[in-house]
Amino acid sequence: MTAVGDDAPDFTASLVDDDIEPFRLADHLGDEPVVLAFFPAAFSNTCTDEMEALRDGFDRDDCTLFGVSTDLPHALAAYRSQYELPFSLVADTEHRAIEAYDVIESFEDYGVDTVAQRAVFVIDGDGVVTYRWLAEHSGQEPEYDALADAVAEAAA
Repeated sequence: MTAVGDDAPDFTASLVDDDIEPFRLADHLGDEPVVLAFFPAAFSNTCTDEMEALRDGFDRDDCTLFGVSTDLPHALAAYRSQYELPFSLVADTEHRAIEAYDVIESFEDYGVDTVAQRAVFVIDGDGVVTYRWLAEHSGQEPEYDALADAVAEAAA
């Protein structure tokens, strides 16, 4: 389990922004804190509430935010467009990120073996995990004020 104080595990996936392109976490570390917001499924109610809260009520000026899920890149592109998300999403279809951060959830009741557990990590400019939050159940959203405090602390 990736813990506070650990070096952030690197991983590769697909970045969904205006285009779909290769992503490597290490390429985004160093300037400002990075927030990895893992979520189980695009277009689901709680996930959409979370992404909209990160869009509307979370100050992203001092960090780079990535939403991370195991959804396909084109599904995430449609999701990002429909909900006008101003931050990039990461399609972890190979499960490299959820395995590296040990945030694996099973949604067998919905016919899906492996998705991302709802979780948030803040990584400082030195590549060290400074904050970790894990949902106790898939319907739980992050503590946004605590996340904002963690970003401010990592940026200092």
